[in-house]
Amino acid sequence: MTEAKIALITGANRGIGFEILKSLSASGYTVVGTSRSQEGVNVVNKILSESDSKGFGSILDVKNKDSIKELNAQIKESHGPISILINNAGITADNLMIRMSDDEWSDVIETNLSSIFRITKEIIKDMMKQRYGRVINIGSVVGLSGNAGQVNYSSAKSAILGFSKSLAREVASRNITVNTISPGFIDTDMTKKLKEEQKAALVSSIPLGRMGSASELANVVKFIASEEASYITGENINVNGGLYM
Repeated sequence: MTEAKIALITGANRGIGFEILKSLSASGYTVVGTSRSQEGVNVVNKILSESDSKGFGSILDVKNKDSIKELNAQIKESHGPISILINNAGITADNLMIRMSDDEWSDVIETNLSSIFRITKEIIKDMMKQRYGRVINIGSVVGLSGNAGQVNYSSAKSAILGFSKSLAREVASRNITVNTISPGFIDTDMTKKLKEEQKAALVSSIPLGRMGSASELANVVKFIASEEASYITGENINVNGGLYM
């Protein structure tokens, strides 16, 4: 393990990314968390200040190659090279395929899939030089099972599985692991918008009989980022209460 444990989390200001931010910063990692807005960055910085983390929040457009490069340079200058990359940022634009616009398709693919290619390509160069790294991609149960109204989102999340396995084979000799974690229905601000009858219908399909918490997902991320998971690569870990087995 490199002495500096520097983690970059995209989409760290809410939901799953926010819990990952809290978990890693509380565990002694230097964490940089990104958001698309200054308001989100303020949320990240508040958590980092409370945990005495040496990291910081930053605005990042994950679709912009230049902004990715600039952020990486800033992190290296202030703290050193990133050793843990958590690709979490994502959007949805749900619609039945027959009604889905080109923009609804391309925006989700660009943000949820192509951005992972750009960010990981930029960061992994330093991981290879260090001969150490953890790349953790946040997938989704719908990348495995599919979901009506989400052909764009499901396609992106399914593709992440192939991306992770292929990259894992490419960089394993440099002591870099690449894994995917696929959550099911997690209790976040997104699911809070559902009506009670919708929540009840979702929960009835989950063998454990409840939604997962973002902290439960964050605990799995923390494990995969740790030395205890050093012999796990190319895997997808389902965190879905048995919804998809």
